[in-house]
This record gives sequence, structure tokens and C-alpha cells, in this order.
Amino acid sequence: MNTLLLLDGHSLAFRSFFALPAESFKTAQGKYTNAVHGFLSTLLSLAKKYQPTHVAVAFDLPGGTFRTREYSEYKGGRVATPEEFKGQIELIQEVLDALGVMWLTKEDFEADDIVATLATRGEAEHMRVYVASGDKDSYQLVNDNVTVLYPMPRSVMLEMTPDVVKERTGVFPQQYPDMAALVGEGADNLPGVPGVGKKTAEKWITTYGGLSEIIAHAGEIKGKVGERLRENLQQVKLNRALNELVRDLDIVPDMAALEIAGAEPEKVHELFDVLDFTQLRTRVFAEWPTREGTAPIVADAQLREAKVVADTEFSDFVAAHCGPYALFVQGVLAPARGRIDEFAIAATDGATFASSFGELTPTSEKTLATWLADPGAKKIGHGTKGISHAFAGEGMMVRGWSVDTEIDAYLLHPDQRKYDLDELAMRYLGLELAADDGALFALDGSAASIAPRAVAVLDLAEALGAQLDQQEGSDALRDLEMLVSRVLTDMEARGIAVDEAALEDLRAQFDARVGNAASAAWDAIGDDSVNLSSPKQLQAVLFDQLGLPKTKKTKSGYTTNAEALEGLLAKIANREDADGIAGQNFLAALLEHRDAIKLRQSVEGLLASIQDDRRIHTTYQQTVAATGRLSSTDPNLQNIHARTEEGLQIRSVFVPGQGYESLMTADYSQIEMRLMAHLSGDESLIEAFNQGADLHSFVASRVFHIPQDQVTPAQRSKIKAMSYGLVYGLSAYGLSAQLRISVPEAQNLMDQYFSRFGKVKSYLDSLVVQARKVGYTETIMGRRRYLPELTATNRQVREAAERMALNAPIQGSAADLMKVAMLNTEEALRNAGVASRILLQVHDELVLEIAPGEAEQVEQIVREQMGSAFELSVPLSVGVGIGPDWRSAAH
Repeated sequence: MNTLLLLDGHSLAFRSFFALPAESFKTAQGKYTNAVHGFLSTLLSLAKKYQPTHVAVAFDLPGGTFRTREYSEYKGGRVATPEEFKGQIELIQEVLDALGVMWLTKEDFEADDIVATLATRGEAEHMRVYVASGDKDSYQLVNDNVTVLYPMPRSVMLEMTPDVVKERTGVFPQQYPDMAALVGEGADNLPGVPGVGKKTAEKWITTYGGLSEIIAHAGEIKGKVGERLRENLQQVKLNRALNELVRDLDIVPDMAALEIAGAEPEKVHELFDVLDFTQLRTRVFAEWPTREGTAPIVADAQLREAKVVADTEFSDFVAAHCGPYALFVQGVLAPARGRIDEFAIAATDGATFASSFGELTPTSEKTLATWLADPGAKKIGHGTKGISHAFAGEGMMVRGWSVDTEIDAYLLHPDQRKYDLDELAMRYLGLELAADDGALFALDGSAASIAPRAVAVLDLAEALGAQLDQQEGSDALRDLEMLVSRVLTDMEARGIAVDEAALEDLRAQFDARVGNAASAAWDAIGDDSVNLSSPKQLQAVLFDQLGLPKTKKTKSGYTTNAEALEGLLAKIANREDADGIAGQNFLAALLEHRDAIKLRQSVEGLLASIQDDRRIHTTYQQTVAATGRLSSTDPNLQNIHARTEEGLQIRSVFVPGQGYESLMTADYSQIEMRLMAHLSGDESLIEAFNQGADLHSFVASRVFHIPQDQVTPAQRSKIKAMSYGLVYGLSAYGLSAQLRISVPEAQNLMDQYFSRFGKVKSYLDSLVVQARKVGYTETIMGRRRYLPELTATNRQVREAAERMALNAPIQGSAADLMKVAMLNTEEALRNAGVASRILLQVHDELVLEIAPGEAEQVEQIVREQMGSAFELSVPLSVGVGIGPDWRSAAH
């Protein structure tokens, strides 16, 4: 028997939207996806449980239907569609297209009618029918062959059989429309008979058999309810006519059209890249059929078969099988604590040397170490930094990396959040690596289960390389990123030394601040039992006890996030009543408490990160930021701000290690604005930089039409905020919020700026126009950022993409420039034979560890290499500082 699964698209999408917090499901482009995520999760779960052969999803169309013509108040009074929901139905429909699932609409009819028609036809063709809907009108479809799946809390779908409908409503499914006509249907804005509830309606239906008989005997029903029934008979009849689902729409000529066509892998990948769906992508390919005839990108390629070479020395393996070779490792892939459990090395013919590390013979271990360190032995890996750290933990250095498939995937899809090998193998090779897990785990003691992954890396390198070859300028970027990966590997392995005692003192200071802030908060309200980390208890204090103005409404009450509390504090700042003063004191202490907790947690994280060598080894993420920027994790050393006293205190605990005498910092001054001048070609900005003028005072003098020496600090600050805001695509509204001025004043400021620096305006406008035309932006090195949302119908999504189009070329070019500067500096230091070395890159800053007597020489090298990283139409200004710790090395 075939099984038909029907879904009421709008109903399930809305329920998913309200079940999942929108702010937790938002793409890098600002697109909300909670309804899409929840809907797709529901579809996959239902398909897994009921194994349908046919699936269809019905959607409502905007505007009215025949029901609204008959009754203008039908479904009236509904709240406006939340902004975050808009556009998500279209995304769901795109997902369904990619999965090969039929979705339908019908002019003048509702989704319910489509579902009812298809359920009726499915039953007539002897199908087992399941209807997923949160609309109670669907109850009337239930019988022995049609089951409604009604969403309940905690993602449970209640199976509404005839007995369950009778138990929950008091009537059988075919009688449910009669009951709804009598008691009304709030969701449809259909009023019932006043005073008639479920019990009364159930009694009447049981007594008379149905609505027509109830109406026929209306005169016999005594009392107030009988009188009210007679007074509202017309409404009752109208209700009954409106809630009757249409079952004979002219749709889908053949039910075979509802057979699951299967997913088109490339469409799924492209769409899920945009939606940032990683786990759901895995579920789709694990649980949903693939469309017949579809193939991975490398359809014509012959995938290699992993052939594990057993009982051989590594030297014999390398001699018998050609490279380049692919490496795959299982173990710990982190700097300073790397470890190998198993590894596999695959040759181009698929032959694979696979072993657990402890089972290598002494001869193989020695040969392997020599081979790994040989830069002439070309190697391929997925996440080469981590693999290098794993081998380093076993005392082996890896050189000779030629391809990193993670980096290649990143260059092709810079907006994707993760580049998992199994996922990429499925996408580009049609290969389900996960299916091999646990299979043949041991082959004469070797780790044969990871051999297919090593071989897949070879195939993946060819597939991704073929794609990159079609992208102009990709060779230079691949070369750049591979060199960056090597330098980052060395920097991560070096780490940075820490004064652990000073760090412990800081932890104690911040811990004391936490305690003092908590005491101050409790004193303000006279209650030390309040949990300052409990939103529910904070709401009770702020809005019930103190009666302060409400913040933004959320599902769980009113928001108590930091931004809302800061706004609330500003709002009550001038109140002098008791609650107002208590509120001010409580809020100020509460915000200080949160800040102190964050600081304490930051210091505790640093303490926990100190390795046996008394140094902290961060991990740089090279494939996370679409702009090309590096990010730092485990721990994040890029978020220790130099603009706050607390950040400076933390920086002061980073010191030179044994054998070194100082730290040096070197960074670019106003790099984004220099790139803006260069890329826009604006003569006035170029002139300012070439004259060495104070940029923001120079710009302010021209915007405000005053001599440069008359520019006030406030005017300079406004221009500085606006200038950098333009780099980030800041709007007049955003500028007004940042400067706390009116939107018209902010707009006037921007207009004045653009009137004086016209080429900046032309350049920024051209970025959006060109990106909309070709679908992407480019940096000075050709790094692309794809922005399909530039053509979105949703205004918010489109405007977010426009801001990214303004931001990506300058931010990305700054990232490119910084990478080149870091590479050139590293190479120059190595060529000079000095012991001093780069330890960190923090945005536009390098942090170096200086050996005794090398400071002057290293400073000259750094200034030369950073200053000449790119030839721009304006000079690159490099600032250098040196000191006994990171804070003191500031300049």
C-alpha cells in the first residue's frame, strides 16, 4: 500500500516559527530561518516515521478566498505577520523544490482545501493517508484510513484517529464541523452561539445527531441557550458552510505527481550554504532519497578505491606508490597538545598505509618522520594545520603541504560556516564516508576504517581544484592561504608566554568586583535572595517590584539583555522617586555585575589554557570569516581589547618567554580608510594621506567648511564614526543611533561628506551595482564574497546584503593586505637569521617576541615589510612599539 503524507505548509511553518527563537536562527546575511528549520525538521521526522511514498505540501496564497467574500470578517483580527517570518515561506518552498517534493497553491482556496482534496483522492486510490496540520478544521478528514498528525508541545505530533478525536472533542470527526459551527472557531474569527460551549454542543449533537437536526428542532430547546441559538441561527449556518473543507479541487491530474522525486544534491548544498544548515544537511542526505539521475559535480571522474597495504614498512610503501599523498589523522589536532591515535596516508592509486601510531615499527617511524619533514614530498590534507599539530605531538614536523581541501572549499564557498570532510565528500563526490564508520576497523591491527577518508581527500582535491580553476585569480589566493596556513601553524606552536601569578591576581580582582556588584544590586532592592542571573527573577524585580517601564516583549516575558537594560537605565536616569532611584542603583550594579562576570570568565579561560610550557597556544581559524579575516579560538586572543582598562590589564600579563627580552607590536594606522582612498580614487582623501594630515580633522574641516585648526573634538569624533561607518555599510539610521543624533542630522552629515568626497559615494554605489550584477564582490586580490540576497524580495534581507557588499571589498582587502604583510615579515625574519619571531596576529596588529639585541633590526624589518605589503596610491603607515609586556608594547 502506498502512503501519502500531506502537510499544511503555513500552519506548520507558523508553529515552527513560534516554537524556535528567531534570534537563534539567523544567517550571516541577516536572514531568519527558524520557521524553515523547524518545518524541515518536522518533514524529515514525519518521513522517517511514516515512510511515505507520496508527499505534498499545501500553502495559502496572499489575499482573500471565497470564504472572505462570503464573510468579510473571516480570519479577521489576526496580528500582523512578524517581520522575522516574512520571506520564510518562500525559503521553505525552495527547500521543497531541492528535495523533490510537490508543493501547491490554489487561487481562491486555502491550503486546507488542497489537503482535503488530496486526502480524499488518496483514500479513493487506497492509500494510507497522514495529514500534518495544526488547524482543527482538519479533524473532519479523519477516518480509519486518514490520520491527522496534530502538533503538540515539545515537537510531539499527536495521531488523531477517530477515537482520539472523539476523546478530545466529544464528537466524532464527521461531527466536528457541527460543533465548531455552534461554539465558534477563534482561529477563523467565527463567533459561536453566546453561552454555548463544548459540553452543550456535544449534548445537542448526541441528542439530535447533527447540526441540521439541531436546527430543525431549535424551537424545542428551552432556556437562554435555546433562545440564543435561535437568535444566531444565520451565523451558525454560515459557520458551518465556511468550515466545510472543499474536497474536489481541480489540482494534480495524476497522484503519481506526488511521488517523492528525491533531493538534487547540488541544489541542496547551494541552498543550505545560504541558510547555514549544517546538521540538517547531514540529516537530509542520511534520511532523504536522492533524485535518480543526479550526480555529484565530478560525475565523470572515477573515484579511487581505498586499498590498505598491510604488513609493509613505510619506506616500501612510498617506494612502490606515487604521490602526491593524502593524509588523514584521528587524534588531537591542537597546538602544543597534539596526539595521533590512527592515521592513513593514501597514494594516487588508492593504496593506503594505515596504522595506529603506537604500532609503527621503529624503522617505519624513522622513515615516516623523514618523509613528513621533506618539503619535496607533496602532501594533501583536510585541515593541514591540525594534522601538523597532531604529528608535532609525536615529535614529527610536517612540511610540503601542497593542497588543503578545507581551504579550497572555503575559497569556493566563503559564507559557509563549516567545511566538514564527510559533508564535502557527499557534495562533490557523492560519497557517504559516514557509512564506512566502524567497518573493518582493524585489519591486522591497522586503522583501516580511516583509509577511505584519506583516499576521499585525493578525489576531493581534484574536484575542488577543477572548480577553482574556473575562477579567475584563484591560484594566487590558494598560494596565499597555503603560505598563511604554514605560518599560522608555526605561530600556534610557538604560543605566547604568560605571567601566571599576575593572571591569578587579576582573577581575584575581577572575582571581588563580581561580589561587590552583587552586594550593591541587592542593597538597592533590599533583597539578597534574588538570583542576578535569572531573567525571570530580574523581570519580577524590575517590572513588578520597582514598576519600571517594560522592555521589549519576548516569549518568556520582557527582555533583560544588556542592551535593553542600558536603554532602561538611560530612560529612568532623571527619576528622583524612590523606585526610580532604586532602579538606577540596581541597574547600574547589575550591569557592572555582568561585566565583572565576563571579565572573570575571560581570565579563568586564559588560566585554563596555559600549557606545560607555561605558554598559551591559540588556534587561528582560517576558514570562518567570509571576508578573509582570521579569527582566534581556544582561547580567543583577538577579543582582548586595547581600548578598555580591563583589556589593558589582561594584556599586561602576556610577557616574553625564556630567552627573550621584550614584546613588540606593529600595526597599520587607519588601514580601512587608506584602502577607501585607494579603491575610490578620491583625490581629496589621497591628498590628506599623502600630506600626512590628521585624516579625521582634514575631513571634518571640509565637511563643516571650517579651517582644520578650528575643528572641535566633537566634530572630529562625528566624522571618524561616520568614516568608519561607511566602510561597514552604516546607514543614516545606524549613524544616528551611534552618535545619538537625529536621523535627519545624520543624513545631512553623510550628504555633506559625499558632496566633498564625491568619488567615495560613486565607489560605494558602484560596489552594490556591480555585486548585484555579477552576484559577488571582490577584494584587491580577487577574494570573492557571494551575495545572492542582493536580489531578495524581502527588504531587510536585501538591505543586509547591500551593507555586506559595501563592507566586504574593504574589509576583505585589509585582510588580504595583513596576510601578505605577515608572510613577508616572517620570511624576512627567517632570511635575516634572527631568533625574534611573530607570535600573534590580532586584526591589523602583529605581536612579536624579541630576542636580546635584535629590537632595532627587527623593527626595521617589520616597518619595511608591512609598509611595502601592497603598492597603494597612499602610503601605508606602520606604528611600532616595544615593551616588557603586551600592554607596554603599545604605541
